[in-house]
Amino acid sequence: MEKPTRIAAPKGKLGVLLPGMGAVATTFMAGVELVRTKKAQPVGSLTQMGTIRLGKRTEGRSPKIKDLIKLAKLEDIVFGGWDIFPDSSYEAAAKAGVLDPHHLAMVKTFLSKIKPMPAAFDREYVKMLDGKNVKKGKNKYEIALQVKKDIANFKKKHNCSRMVMLWCGSTEIFLTQDDVHSTPEKFEKAMQENHPAIAPSMLYAWAAITSGIAYGNGAPNLSVDIPALQTLALQNNVPIAGKDFKTGQTLLKTVLAPAFKARMLGLNGWFSTNILGNRDGEVLEDPGSFKTKEESKLGALEFILQPHLYPELYKKIHHKVRINYYPPRGDNKEGWDNIDIFGWLGYPMQIKVDFLCRDSILAAPIVLDLVLFLDLAQRSGMRGIQEWLSFYFKSPMTAPELYPEHDLFIQLMKLKNTLRWMVGEDLITHLGQEYYD
Repeated sequence: MEKPTRIAAPKGKLGVLLPGMGAVATTFMAGVELVRTKKAQPVGSLTQMGTIRLGKRTEGRSPKIKDLIKLAKLEDIVFGGWDIFPDSSYEAAAKAGVLDPHHLAMVKTFLSKIKPMPAAFDREYVKMLDGKNVKKGKNKYEIALQVKKDIANFKKKHNCSRMVMLWCGSTEIFLTQDDVHSTPEKFEKAMQENHPAIAPSMLYAWAAITSGIAYGNGAPNLSVDIPALQTLALQNNVPIAGKDFKTGQTLLKTVLAPAFKARMLGLNGWFSTNILGNRDGEVLEDPGSFKTKEESKLGALEFILQPHLYPELYKKIHHKVRINYYPPRGDNKEGWDNIDIFGWLGYPMQIKVDFLCRDSILAAPIVLDLVLFLDLAQRSGMRGIQEWLSFYFKSPMTAPELYPEHDLFIQLMKLKNTLRWMVGEDLITHLGQEYYD
């Protein structure tokens, strides 16, 4: 792919549309408002706080990412979305219980004005939830057209010059690729025939892509990870990315596993369990939704450790993942890991990790970064799968013939080198021999 010859300036309003306006979405919106009114710091956001080294280490050039490249300003973002519950974003945030009352009070007026549009929803795909604020239509195609109309109306109402859609909704039941996912024509026909392989998240993805706006998938749903929608993304010059925000336990997994492989330490087993009490935890009580999440959380180790290359170290790993709904915890998830490793001469060792994290607090800056980077990709003429955004996802999307990179540090290098490439700076290889010649 050739370097963008021109990155269009981020002029005008950037519309951010969020299917699913629960804990993650409301925490994100509240946080952006607090940051842009100078009442909080954007901790966790690479686009707002991160720097990027340019040139040699001796040059001392390390600007902030947002000063290097043309990113949309937070002041230019306007929010909208869909949810099965009619609550305003303030009411939804209060029920989610993520933010403290003093933070909620500061954004009450702002969040109270953001009300969800009726959602494209089918309980067959998320069995543990039920709401009345849903669209009705004779088939899935008609409902998808209603989503497209919502997009157009929002753009006109808020005078947006550009838009991004990012899925912040619940985990759907486990689906695999079907023949109806193979081409845009078959996909559209399947929508008209109410085919069970077409999940609600796919309707949003189709509506976004055919409306010419970038789409990111924050859940492990199959969603946009199918040939039909990827083809449409190329045809409509739309960037897409996914899937499943990498927040707590998997974030640490993609840090620790590369360390074991780097030192050629063996691994016998990795047991991961989670307790959480938010809506995500409730949804994952359903075996179908849990299967989708389990597949997402299990994938990282195999790709990082490459057992086919290191059979003596990683061929017989016992990898288990459990998620338990425990209402008293609310959004404050606990991820506990027991890791059985072995070293020189096969002697066993153990590592225990107990991450008492806040799920939506970790997810909100990911949402912000993805919104700004997907908008950047769109303005730069980049289309289709944006693998350089793998840094943010548990199950990164790639071209069909590629295996995904899960190593967090490789992902970060890929992301920063992409930004350097976009602005014509030299890529950083970290070879460093020039300092010693």
